Amino acid sequence: MDSEGTRDARGTHADPVPRPARPPEMPAVPPRPAAAPPVPPLPDGSAFLTWLRTPRPEAAPGVWRFGHRPRPDEEPERVPGRQLVSGAVIAFLVGWLIWSLLWNGYLGGWWLLPLYAMIPDSWAEPHSFAAVVVVYAYYVIVGLIILVAVGRLGRWGELWRRYGPPAWRRPARPAAARPPAPEEDPAEWPALRAAGAADAADRLATEARQGLMRDVDHARIARAWQGVRNGRHSLAAFTGAVLREGSAACPHPSGARDLPGRHARHDLLTGQVRLGTTADDPRNPYAYRGTGLALGPELLGTSLLAVGPAGSGKTGTLVRPLAESLCLHALAGRAAVVVVGAAGAGLGPADAYDVVVRIGDPQSLYDLDLYGGTTDPDEAAAILAEALTGDLADPHPGSDSRRSTTVLAQLLGPYRAVHGRFPSVPELRALLDGAPGPLAELRAGLTDRGQDSLLRELDARERQMSHPGDVGGVLADRIALLDRPAFAGFFDTSGRSRPFSLKALDHPVRVRVDLPARGHADASRVLARLVLAQFTAAVSVREDRSLFACLILDDATGVVTPEGVRGIQRLRSANAGAVLTLRTLDDVPRPLRGPLLGATGCRVALSGLTPWDGQDFAEVWGKEWTEARDVTDRQIIAETPAGKAVHALRRVITGKAPTARAVTVRQVERERWSASELAHAVPPGHAVLSLTDVRGEHAPPLLVDLRG
Repeated sequence: MDSEGTRDARGTHADPVPRPARPPEMPAVPPRPAAAPPVPPLPDGSAFLTWLRTPRPEAAPGVWRFGHRPRPDEEPERVPGRQLVSGAVIAFLVGWLIWSLLWNGYLGGWWLLPLYAMIPDSWAEPHSFAAVVVVYAYYVIVGLIILVAVGRLGRWGELWRRYGPPAWRRPARPAAARPPAPEEDPAEWPALRAAGAADAADRLATEARQGLMRDVDHARIARAWQGVRNGRHSLAAFTGAVLREGSAACPHPSGARDLPGRHARHDLLTGQVRLGTTADDPRNPYAYRGTGLALGPELLGTSLLAVGPAGSGKTGTLVRPLAESLCLHALAGRAAVVVVGAAGAGLGPADAYDVVVRIGDPQSLYDLDLYGGTTDPDEAAAILAEALTGDLADPHPGSDSRRSTTVLAQLLGPYRAVHGRFPSVPELRALLDGAPGPLAELRAGLTDRGQDSLLRELDARERQMSHPGDVGGVLADRIALLDRPAFAGFFDTSGRSRPFSLKALDHPVRVRVDLPARGHADASRVLARLVLAQFTAAVSVREDRSLFACLILDDATGVVTPEGVRGIQRLRSANAGAVLTLRTLDDVPRPLRGPLLGATGCRVALSGLTPWDGQDFAEVWGKEWTEARDVTDRQIIAETPAGKAVHALRRVITGKAPTARAVTVRQVERERWSASELAHAVPPGHAVLSLTDVRGEHAPPLLVDLRG
């Protein structure tokens, strides 16, 4: 079953694979081999079947579910080894003492009364065999009762497990699990069989056993089957495609079935990518300690903010694995991803993406649509105004995005009415500067077409240009950042280039945008804000929201604006999310730090954080009730000569004066992670993160080793 154009992104088709024009010439009589060539063995699908059948139990948010073994919520009480051994010895001595007292009759004969009640009078003869057997059996029963009682009291079972032969043996590998029943085996596709597509299920099961199916194939076909169940595709078309192409059915528009050189561990059955291991630290809940830490679309749907200095691992341990995971989801038809970062930032090879926009690089095959693919002048003006002036924090009228939107709309509407397109960067700059030639030409074009309403818009723009507080000058200065020789071949609106528009997020497309950070830092920030504004506008009007859309900004410095924060807040309801990284929260205006942390459900504080950044995280994570133990040592004063002698001897042996310890336990409310702990107690390669999924379930701040 092909996509029939429903999942094809505009301008994202891969070039056709070159094939020979005719078959190569063959000799009339092929030479006969001396011996029959060996038949190559079929690929082994046992590894894929093992992966597919591995249990994935339900777990708390962020837990790597592949092969996960749930742990209790609370840590079981662990007795110290010295106390455990001494308690076991004392319990044994107590049991031995009780048995000796009973055996020697020092406690009387009351414990023999049940025995006398059981023995009949006929067994009272001397040396009766039955009586001897019953008596010794009774002794054994009593001894076992004492043994069991003192064993439980002395925790002999725990002592045996901790120090006995069970602790000496190396943990044996679990035996290979038996294949599940066909109706429960995911490799047999029971859902397809139940729906009457047994032939397609047999074809897929056979290719899985032969090793011809991959995890991406399984996820892609499962996604296509979901479309059949939802009524978007017909069962006959799906079955025909599977019977014809097998595990290569329902292909991605690019034809790719995997990514070159995976960087992280992925589980497409649950949609997770593993990022590290939760540290075995007392500050982590016991159920999370030692478990794998993973993220998926259900967590990224609440957006993620990661803060850490340069070199803390934001790109290598967070951005690249997440980008790779979302690209795999796109190949499976589940997601659309846009990755934005500086050129050469290590966001994955170009072969892993359908579209690579290298702004400022003349060799780039794709251009970026400055207006987001919209034909509405008001919408285009709002998006462009957010990119140009959204970061201006000065209360000057030029920083008002609404006035900037109005100014741009007064020019974009008339220009499109005359030319049938929006202006290019040089043309827009000339209009904002108020150059008489372009404005006169635009007025003449509107007059010829009888556009009186648009003429009034142009008249208003010319009147405002004479005011000293006109915002047009600010917009002209900002658009001049893009009117540079390095960008001369970009942002073209005449149709000569291949512009990419974020309207293509209706399809499972993989996009990477390389920003010219070196030498054009201000222009890169403008473009990053432009992509964020276009993304939030595009995902909110998608027709098919079953496709998860995600925007990854490798460096969000200067990108966070009031409108951008409001757009991030709306992403969850549109089945979309954003991943933002910052070197420090100082790159965000102070009034926006709290709203930004509140708008993102997943927050990551990497090692090397500054105390003032840690304070913002500590405030958003809040406090919790914990048990505080206050220990007080009070010196003991001996009053008798014997007591003084004992204390003197103890002081000579231990080197310390005899003291009495008093312990006070109370409930106090403390920060989950203080600013000082975040700044100084997070080891290198680690991070503290909190998670929230789209259903509202959350995980407390966890210390995670991102190197595991």
